[in-house]
Amino acid sequence: MQADLPRPVMIAKRGFDIAVASVALLLTLPLWPLIALAIWLDSRGPVVFRQLRVGHAAGDRVVLFEMLKFRSMRRDAESATGAVWASKGDPRVTRVGRFLRRTRLDELPQLINVLKGEMSIVGPRPERPGFYGRLENAVPFFADRTAGLRPGITGLAQVHQGYDATIEDVRRKVAWDHAYALRCRSLRGWIATDLDVALRTLAVMAGGHGR
Repeated sequence: MQADLPRPVMIAKRGFDIAVASVALLLTLPLWPLIALAIWLDSRGPVVFRQLRVGHAAGDRVVLFEMLKFRSMRRDAESATGAVWASKGDPRVTRVGRFLRRTRLDELPQLINVLKGEMSIVGPRPERPGFYGRLENAVPFFADRTAGLRPGITGLAQVHQGYDATIEDVRRKVAWDHAYALRCRSLRGWIATDLDVALRTLAVMAGGHGR
């Protein structure tokens, strides 16, 4: 398992998370009622979707938390299938949900997770417990990817690869996540990487290239 990040990086990274999440929340807050209304009119049901996710590995335990998102799928999306990965052109996604996913606006409530200390702006994406055991057995070093790191709203894997659809995608994602952890071993490496990921994420949002 990877060691914890150097203390200066941990402090600076948490400060960066709080500052960015606070500013982003203030700037986007006027959009929240409009997004909520659009979701409700398109597909009646809860506007905010809560889902249990696996957080960072801390010592001998793994932290679980409720990740928040604007709901982009039908309310009964997994009632017949159980937990499955999203796919390209997923029929479970609503009309408004497709727009929210393309622009990554569905991720905005995770700014609250960041302020609560459950997530980071940049880091490995948190996995669902239902997939975790299977992936840990199938992908070497899968569990180690969150050692000492809070999961992120965005990350190296997301801006370079996108969402997972197969086990091979997960294997590549794990490589990106470990590369991110290595870059965070120094202040210079962390700052350069987080700024690069943040700018790439803004480009994805502006271009509507999310999924």
